[in-house]
Amino acid sequence: MSNYTDKELLNLYFKGDNKNYAFNLIVRAYQQKLYWHIRRLVIEHEDANDVVQNVFLKAWKGLDNFRADSELYTWLYRIATNESLTFLEQKKKRTHVDIQEHGQQLQADSNGFDGDKIQLKLQKAIAQLPEKQRTVFLLKYYEEMPYEEMSKVLGTSVGALKASFHHAVKKIEEFLKQD
Repeated sequence: MSNYTDKELLNLYFKGDNKNYAFNLIVRAYQQKLYWHIRRLVIEHEDANDVVQNVFLKAWKGLDNFRADSELYTWLYRIATNESLTFLEQKKKRTHVDIQEHGQQLQADSNGFDGDKIQLKLQKAIAQLPEKQRTVFLLKYYEEMPYEEMSKVLGTSVGALKASFHHAVKKIEEFLKQD
């Protein structure tokens, strides 16, 4: 598959003869990145797959109304983040499972991670962060997303994002220093 820019993908979708083909190219371009972003938020593989499907369903339904006020990837990450947070909230209501239990699940299930003890400990520390700090940390640390883009994705000021990231890093450092 050729590497298309977001602009080229959108042009194919809006001006091309085959919207299905163009959307398939969008899915191929972003499926793996969105999966790992979602996986870091929801932790479990099956849950991440479900959320990814929901993201692309919402994107398919909403793409005709996409105004390109933001980049395509920003729009998709916003959908992915919102869908992940909604999924976690619904799961918490259904099962009354605290996010702390996800940290215990990480210890038992190192699937998708290299098994390195520090990596597992980092994932456990991330799982114990409050939702907003966890999301900001994941976008900054793993996705290397600039604060300006993150601001568009999360609908929060750059200053608030920097503060959330700073607090998240401090909490992770404290967690990693523990035995």
